[in-house]
Amino acid sequence: MRVLHTSDWHIGKKLGLLDRTEEYKEVLAEVADIADREKVDLVVNSGDVFDRSRPSVEDLSLVLKTLVRLTDNGRRPVAAIAGNHDSPEMFEALAPYLAPLNVHLVGWIKEPGEGGVLDLETPGGRAVVSCFPFLREGYTYHVWEPSGEHYGKYADRLKEISHTYAKHAGKVAGPDAVTILVAHFLVGGAKVHGHGAPRGERALHMGEAYAADPQAIPTGPQYVAMGHIHAPQPVPHSPAAAEYAGSLLEMDFGEAGETKRVVIVDVEPGLPAKVKSVDLTGGRRLLRPTGTWAEIKETPGVYESYLDLTVKTDGPDPGLADRARDEFPYLVKVKADYPGPNGPPPPPPNDQAWVDWYEDYYQRETGAEAKPGLLAAFRELEEEANNATA
Repeated sequence: MRVLHTSDWHIGKKLGLLDRTEEYKEVLAEVADIADREKVDLVVNSGDVFDRSRPSVEDLSLVLKTLVRLTDNGRRPVAAIAGNHDSPEMFEALAPYLAPLNVHLVGWIKEPGEGGVLDLETPGGRAVVSCFPFLREGYTYHVWEPSGEHYGKYADRLKEISHTYAKHAGKVAGPDAVTILVAHFLVGGAKVHGHGAPRGERALHMGEAYAADPQAIPTGPQYVAMGHIHAPQPVPHSPAAAEYAGSLLEMDFGEAGETKRVVIVDVEPGLPAKVKSVDLTGGRRLLRPTGTWAEIKETPGVYESYLDLTVKTDGPDPGLADRARDEFPYLVKVKADYPGPNGPPPPPPNDQAWVDWYEDYYQRETGAEAKPGLLAAFRELEEEANNATA
């Protein structure tokens, strides 16, 4: 049996104010083409299909069309779970309407015999797929009853659930089916690569409180399809073949330079899975060039990529932002880098208004004058803060 593992689509996510719908369409079509070219029997998506729990109609339509397209006219099943960005309620509402099309959505963590473990017929045989959507810490004690020590650690709860699925899946599979776990959580030790810039993962769900031990990956499944981490990588110290497929596109500048992929898994009942990556080429690249103006202009790809520029100057350059916007068609951010005092600026003196201080600070940092709308928004925030503390 051949399986395609994809994850963390984040359909609807923008880069700043830039809409990336056409890029999503391009890369999703590429995923579907890979599924056809590789003759896969099953597609699994390990969560964060959408970037927001309430996607736009356009984003919802794009996802539904892609999921149905991935079934190859219903020939192969597609299974997708809800990640921390998704709405479990929406997944569950759509599930009965998509199941006849061979698309299987699981929004909530369910008991193994009540929809948590799927027994799917594929062109390559039976696949028993355990579905482990994202578990918010606040729901840790309300998954199902009974469950041993009810007030254990979050990591212990993840381990208990995944091992419960694995035990049930092994019984269902018997000797003639492959077993797969599809899950959305953080395994401690996984690398969240970065370049000093924000990444696409939601920081709230990336801390220690949400990290599981490698033992949360059970030994039963032949392949574990993980979601949540955008940097493609094997799951560290996993007892089974387990991969974070990674995101579809470079979501933020912390992901600049990462090669995105889907994972192709060849697996037979009772045998270890064989894993390979297929790189994705769709979407525009992200770059964070640093250098003089002349050096940046010579940077490969600088005119075709989204840019976060740091321009080395001798001092403040008030026209830098306008000049950069005129020069580079996909500019997102720009700042001047020049010798000066380190650390945050001191608060304004008593005879200077906060908005005037902010205007000076903005010009120093960006090399451009603050727009009137930005200063008006600053005044509104200052007024709200003053009222809140009054």
